[in-house]
Amino acid sequence: MIVGIPQTLSFYSYYPLWKTFLEGLGVEVVLSRPTNREILEWGIRDTVTDACIPIKILHGHVIDLKDRVDRLFIPRMVSVDGRATFCPKFLGLPDMVRFSGAKLPPVIDSRVQATRFRSGIIPFFRDIVRQLQVKPKFNWLVSAYQACQQQRNYQQLLLTGLPPLQAMRYLETDPQVRADAAGLAEPAGGNPGSKLKVALLGYPYVLYDPFISSNLYQRLKDMGVDLVTPEQVPPRQMRRLSRVLPQNFFWHYSNRVSWSSLYYLEKPGRVDGVIHVTAFACGPDAMVDKFVELEAKKKKVPFLTLTMDEHTGEGGIQTRLEAFVDMLRTKKEREEKGAG
Repeated sequence: MIVGIPQTLSFYSYYPLWKTFLEGLGVEVVLSRPTNREILEWGIRDTVTDACIPIKILHGHVIDLKDRVDRLFIPRMVSVDGRATFCPKFLGLPDMVRFSGAKLPPVIDSRVQATRFRSGIIPFFRDIVRQLQVKPKFNWLVSAYQACQQQRNYQQLLLTGLPPLQAMRYLETDPQVRADAAGLAEPAGGNPGSKLKVALLGYPYVLYDPFISSNLYQRLKDMGVDLVTPEQVPPRQMRRLSRVLPQNFFWHYSNRVSWSSLYYLEKPGRVDGVIHVTAFACGPDAMVDKFVELEAKKKKVPFLTLTMDEHTGEGGIQTRLEAFVDMLRTKKEREEKGAG
């Protein structure tokens, strides 16, 4: 059996978990192509007009896969901590895809809902086994254990500063990569001669998709900027900061961005600037963006918002980035001269 996984949305957070488990069941896993203009156009055609660009692109990835696979893997992401939920569109995503109008193969829509990730992952795996009609005698718990181990390896790689796609490639070439793989990532201050460190905040499926973000991550690297992201904040720090605010957000990824902003802004000099990347028409993002802006203003750290949609031009993004980085460098030089 061939199962297709769209290369977007939760893919950036959980693909190693899904792939390892499915392959352990004897399933062949096929990815959609990286996001491109054709996939975007397909998604725009098949999605409701008020959807945000990541949801539109998901539909395009589904169309890219539909004639190449026996099943589509689109889990219903509800909660991984029992407190925050995923965006409402995540909750209804399998149904949105089913009723999009395209003739699709069956959708595996197993539900992830847990008070803790580990406590909810076994029912999730069990439901995948049921939907795939795996033989009862098959010991799928072994595959579940291996999948969880691979997910831990992946998260350790992200903490070192590797972006998701690069971390996935390391796991593909060496399944035994562990936390000591920190040497694979760029060292702290990895751009020689760089004096700028910028917190690049946003949802992973926006930050790390080169097409949606206009290759923002690599553009900043090419400018000699050291980047830190939500994926590099240690889990214990996330838990600590989750207790700082009187009220957290309702959504999983929104909380991760807000807690990350608190982490990078709490100590003077930890970052020289903050860039928040948002998706146009994303309701949760509108609140998170204002929160991060106010926190940056409180700490007197320069802040830039970049909003992405299907009409975003690379030229405009490049111009705004160059202006922001130049301003940060000028500010840094003045501060150093004043201190000297």
